[in-house]
Amino acid sequence: MVVLAVICAALLVALAASLMRQPAAPPATGETVPDKAWQAVAPGRVEPKSGETRITPVAAGVVAEVLVKVNDKVFPAEPLIRLNDDELRARLAAAEAQVKIRLRTRNDERASGKAADRRRAEDALNDAEHEVVDARAALDTAAAARRAGRGSEADLTNARRALSVAEDLVKARTSALRSAEDEAPLPREADAQLSIARAERAVARVALDKLTIRAPIAGTVLQINIKPGETAIPSATQPLLVIGDVSALRVRAELDDRDLGTIKLGQSVVVRTPAFPGRDMSGKVASIAPIVGPASRAARGTRNPTDVDIVEVMIDLTDVGPLASGMQVDVYFRRNEP
Repeated sequence: MVVLAVICAALLVALAASLMRQPAAPPATGETVPDKAWQAVAPGRVEPKSGETRITPVAAGVVAEVLVKVNDKVFPAEPLIRLNDDELRARLAAAEAQVKIRLRTRNDERASGKAADRRRAEDALNDAEHEVVDARAALDTAAAARRAGRGSEADLTNARRALSVAEDLVKARTSALRSAEDEAPLPREADAQLSIARAERAVARVALDKLTIRAPIAGTVLQINIKPGETAIPSATQPLLVIGDVSALRVRAELDDRDLGTIKLGQSVVVRTPAFPGRDMSGKVASIAPIVGPASRAARGTRNPTDVDIVEVMIDLTDVGPLASGMQVDVYFRRNEP
């Protein structure tokens, strides 16, 4: 009896191991397709085709204002968040006052010839830089007015055009100043002191501008993780905002590395999600990562012996259907596709 019991136990273990090696059948959502139609199955997540842009602050500060909401569409350089900037505004005011003092001292000393040409080029560049500052402020105002329903798209377009013209003028006058400097004698002390004051003012302007967090690309606000009164920190693991271009979506799938040899570029796939049972979306394999690594859920912490390594496969969706960015899906790779 003991021998019979041992034999039965061994048979049960072998049967269990055999069942564990069998691939799981895909869930019966949408059109019923035989299991043999699938080359492989992989979990994935929907994301903008442009990828998700995670925005963090350059400098630490307390959030004074969040200027956008989730699902808002933004343009490049549009203000998204303003940090408290009272201290830096005071520093900029002090730098501006110093420039005025140095300018008055310089103007008391006459210059002629090439030295006078350099002065005129420096002043012209200074005026152009002021125009950029004013044009950017006008664009920010136009963007806020349009978002609040008080401004038009035409006003915003004109403001963006004015900023572009001002920036082009700065480039042209910077080039003109370089030419004037090449031909002029060494600057006098008053000219040098004014140049230093203007440089210090420029540094203050840059530091102040860093407290306005702007959109690096055109896209849609997908996530906001901070509110007024909270402190924004550059080293935080969670971004302040996430934006992306949702006009086109893709799926980032995590394919078991054991299936890598069966998947090819251009291969057709079916995308399914429990959120929409009975609805199949189609797509094609757009890229296959050249590196194998842990799945995202096992990327941190201690790995278990049962954790599998994966290859990231990007799927371009030819039929987006009701899918939304961030949604979890399953990707079914069709068999016998080129």
